[in-house]
Amino acid sequence: MKSFVAIDFETANQHRSICSVGVVIVDNGIITDKFYELVKPEPNFFCGWATDCHGLSKADTENAKIFPEVWAQIAGKIKGFALVAHNSPFDEGCLKTNHALYDMEYPNYQFYCTLQKARQVIPNLPNYQLHTVSEYLGFKLDNHHHALADAEACAYIAMKIF
Repeated sequence: MKSFVAIDFETANQHRSICSVGVVIVDNGIITDKFYELVKPEPNFFCGWATDCHGLSKADTENAKIFPEVWAQIAGKIKGFALVAHNSPFDEGCLKTNHALYDMEYPNYQFYCTLQKARQVIPNLPNYQLHTVSEYLGFKLDNHHHALADAEACAYIAMKIF
């Protein structure tokens, strides 16, 4: 796969409320664009475990755009591309949940999973977490759980194993 979009969401709570999104567009094997944005989650509250994970809190997203406004900036850029995520059922679930929440039509994006693919093609890693797989393949993930950094790591993995 030479052309795709790596995507990562960070969430605020157990409702898959997106609080940030990172996108890396790969076209013909070359990264051509990157996008990062904070998102005001709905419902707008942060669980302690979420903040502990990615460091974002309600104060960070209080003045951020809501999902439909942010997605409007992304949708045109990714049209026609397959989406790739590490543990894609989570990211696809976030995307579907937020489309439904705002009564937006979901265009049935094609998702591929670097986690599943890594388990198939890279034997005997101690685990298959994003930072472990990316480092094994030569990409140092310095800011894990920042949506753009995670999308960059995912893009690198996908370029190596798909």
